[in-house]
Amino acid sequence: MDDATRTELEAAAFRRLLEHLRSRPDAQNIDMMNLAGFCRNCLSRWYQEAAEARGIAMDKDAARE
Repeated sequence: MDDATRTELEAAAFRRLLEHLRSRPDAQNIDMMNLAGFCRNCLSRWYQEAAEARGIAMDKDAARE
């Protein structure tokens, strides 16, 4: 599999994860952290860090959208 295809598939999986989490507000961050070791806040922080690593300024609110 080439890098572009891998990136597309990873992005699609990430978008689906976000969609799933948005549809499940009953899934609490603390429960996710205890079970999976990450939560919605972690995802937004990782997204923000990835943007900043590429020279794209992004605040926490933008990363959470």
